[in-house]
Amino acid sequence: MAYIIENETGRRKILLSADDVISIVREYQNITIGAESYSDKRFLLCKNQIFIPEDI
Repeated sequence: MAYIIENETGRRKILLSADDVISIVREYQNITIGAESYSDKRFLLCKNQIFIPEDI
């Protein structure tokens, strides 16, 4: 699960595990299947949301 790291400047970082990265890549591949061009992939990604569960 993703872990949010706070810092002094207010900008947070999200630490991802290897499983998180693989999950994101899998979702990307599922969403963009059949899309040939960059603009087609971007359009499909804009229409869909990918969520990462936060580690509590």
